[in-house]
Formats: sequence, structure tokens, C-alpha cells
Amino acid sequence: MKRKTGGDLNWRGGLSYPGIGGTEHGAAPEGYATVLEEVHLGSGMSAYQQVAAGILSWELQRRAGLRVRTDSPRVVPRARVVSGFGVGPFRLDAPCEVVWVREPLPVGMPQSAGFGYGALPGHPARGEESFEVVINGDAEVLLRIRAFSKPGSWFYAAGSVVTRAAQRHVTSRYIEGARQLAAEGQSP
Repeated sequence: MKRKTGGDLNWRGGLSYPGIGGTEHGAAPEGYATVLEEVHLGSGMSAYQQVAAGILSWELQRRAGLRVRTDSPRVVPRARVVSGFGVGPFRLDAPCEVVWVREPLPVGMPQSAGFGYGALPGHPARGEESFEVVINGDAEVLLRIRAFSKPGSWFYAAGSVVTRAAQRHVTSRYIEGARQLAAEGQSP
């Protein structure tokens, strides 16, 4: 795994949850709600590379309809990003810091590429989420989204039904964005 260093935006505070980096290997701290979505996107190295490029350039978040502000145009360890959705006073911003990155290899199967980021203070949740594209030995391309979280404050805990619904909605948008990227990488 190739690791790079990213810059800082001026958010106060840092990661404050147990199990930092756990989404890289599917580990979640005890007591945290988990999400695991895995969907088939297509097949072939071209589709895999297209999705990997989209994940590692924040394009997956943009295609999900999120506004993305970051201190790095490419996903790198310790890069900070604020993604958000909504309008005006109803905009919900979610500051995060990248905790792990896996770059695609130029050749060979199976392999995976992607990243995980953790919630910073001000995020509606405490925890981590990851986005990973996998190409298996049969050249099938899969998207894997993992997350573990708890509400970030009493306010979000009180609205946990709405928060979980929003998470499911955004996850479905990530999946649709990944399907678009994979289709763009398929040979005609």
C-alpha cells in the first residue's frame, strides 16, 4: 500500500473515536452501528481503474450530490475534507480526515483501491466510513462501502431515525455514482 501525506485545513480538534483505521480491514469498535454494502459494478481492469480514479479524486462524493471542499485535490492520508448536502441554513456539513489510502496497482488481479476517513468535530456522527473498489480473480469489479458510527451529539442521537435514513440515501447515491464510473470504464 502506497501512502502519501496531505495538508491541513484549519478545523479545530481531531479524530476522537476508538478503532481509527478499522474500516480498512472491516473492524468496528464495540457499540458502534455498522454498515457494509457490497455491489457488483461490472468487469474488467478498465472499469476497475475508472472507479478507483473516481474514488481517489473525490468524484464519488460529488456524484453522490455532495458539495466537497478539501485541502487536497486527490485523496491522501491526513487530507481533510468537508462534504455537505442541503441548501442554505439547511446545509449539513460533515468534516472528515483521511485515515488510510490504498492506491491501485498498475497490473494484476485481485486487488483493491480506496480510502477511509474519520469524522472530525462538527460531524453529525463519530466514526469512520470507507470506499473501496475491488477487482477479483475473475475480473469482476465490486464496490465496498464500510462504516461504523455513533451519533456525534445528543441532537443527532435524538434524530437518529432521520440520520440513519440520510446515511442510507447517501450510500445509495455513492453506489449509483460508482455504477456511472464503472460504465464509463467499460469497453464499448
